[in-house]
Amino acid sequence: MTGRRVLMVLTSHDEMGVSGRKTGNWFDEVATPYYRFREAGFAVTLASARGGAAPLDPASRRAPYATDATRRFEGDAAAVEALARTMPFAAVDPAAYDAVFFPGGYGQLWDLASDSAVIQAVEQWVAGETPVAMVCHAPAILRDARRADGEPLVKGRAVTGFTDAEDAELGLTRAVLFSVERALRGDGAVFQHAARNWAPNVVQDGALLTGQNPASAAALADAMVERLRATAGAELARVSGSAGSR
Repeated sequence: MTGRRVLMVLTSHDEMGVSGRKTGNWFDEVATPYYRFREAGFAVTLASARGGAAPLDPASRRAPYATDATRRFEGDAAAVEALARTMPFAAVDPAAYDAVFFPGGYGQLWDLASDSAVIQAVEQWVAGETPVAMVCHAPAILRDARRADGEPLVKGRAVTGFTDAEDAELGLTRAVLFSVERALRGDGAVFQHAARNWAPNVVQDGALLTGQNPASAAALADAMVERLRATAGAELARVSGSAGSR
C-alpha cells in the first residue's frame, strides 16, 4: 500500500461567530484518521484553508473527549509539526492525491464551506471518482458543490453529517452559521442518520463517504483505507494481467 497519498483538509477558523465560543478542528477526527492512514502505509499531507497552524477545538483536547489517538498525537513531534505547518489549500494540486479526508469541527462552516477553491476541488474529485470522506460538520462543504449539469452534487445521493438533534443537544443550534442537515436535505440529498444521537454512522455513495459525528471518524477512516486497498488490488490485477498477456 506504499505510494498511496491522502490529503487531509482542515479548517483555519477558530471562533463560532459572535458567540464567543472557541472552535476549530475536532481533535480526534484529525488524530484517529491520521494514524489509520499512516499505519496503512499511506503518505499523509495536512492542508488547511489558510495554511500554517490549524486550530483545534479546545474542548476536544480535554476529558471526556481526549482519546488514545489525541494523546498519541500530542506526544508525536512529527505530527505536531505537521499540524503547525499545514499546506495552504491554494497550493494543493488536486490531481496529486489518491483520496481526501475532511475532519469535522464547527470552523468548517465559516471557511471551507464557502471556499470556492475547496468546493471546486471536491467537485473535481467526486467527478473523477477520487474518494472524498467528510465527517461531522465537514459535509457542510457539499452545500454549494455542483455536478457538471449544474444540479447539486448531493442531489439523490445518500449522505450523512452532524444532525440538528446533535447540535440541539449541545445547545448550539443558534450559534452555528447554518444547519448541515437542512442544507443537505435542501439540496435533495438522501440524508441518513443513526437511530440515536452520537452513534457511529458511515454512509458511502460512489466516491463520496460521509460520517455523522465524532464517533464515526474511526469507521470512516477505515472505510477509506478499505476503498484504497480495493483500488490498489484492482490496479495490481490489471498490471499482472497485462504482463501475462505479453
